[in-house]
Amino acid sequence: MSPAPSFVRGALPARRGRRGEWLVLMALGLLLIAQLLYAEHARLAADARWRPVMTSVCNTLRCTLPEWREPGAFTMLARDVIAVPERLGVLRVQASIRNDARWPQPWPVLVLSLSDAGGRLLGARRFEPREYLDGAAQPALLGPGQAAQLAFDIAEPAPGVVAFDFRFE
Repeated sequence: MSPAPSFVRGALPARRGRRGEWLVLMALGLLLIAQLLYAEHARLAADARWRPVMTSVCNTLRCTLPEWREPGAFTMLARDVIAVPERLGVLRVQASIRNDARWPQPWPVLVLSLSDAGGRLLGARRFEPREYLDGAAQPALLGPGQAAQLAFDIAEPAPGVVAFDFRFE
């Protein structure tokens, strides 16, 4: 018994082997994977599990990855907010931070909150790196384990500042 009806048998091409079909399917599959990696490269590069793979792929293909951002990996080693004696109404902010991420990352956004003795918020502000680095020659990225010192002056938002809090974004 023939698998195809008699009127179709002459129209079907003879099967020569499936090796070529498998090669085409494998090539299409690899192309699909490459397209998915390209389309999702920024999202995958932001995942610590995929970052090494994406770094290798982009080094091979000469593409660029977005900078690693992990604000929670910055550690505050020391911090202080003090009144500047010779300048009334000016506070000096000093901090020492370290990048504990596995990869270099850009300087963080620093959020500073100032409070009075009763815990009432007197002022809060986000400082972009260009604001707290004050144009000083700094590398664009902090390497893994690299520490840095920060120092800048701000206007005292109200008299009675006795407490402060730092956060990274």
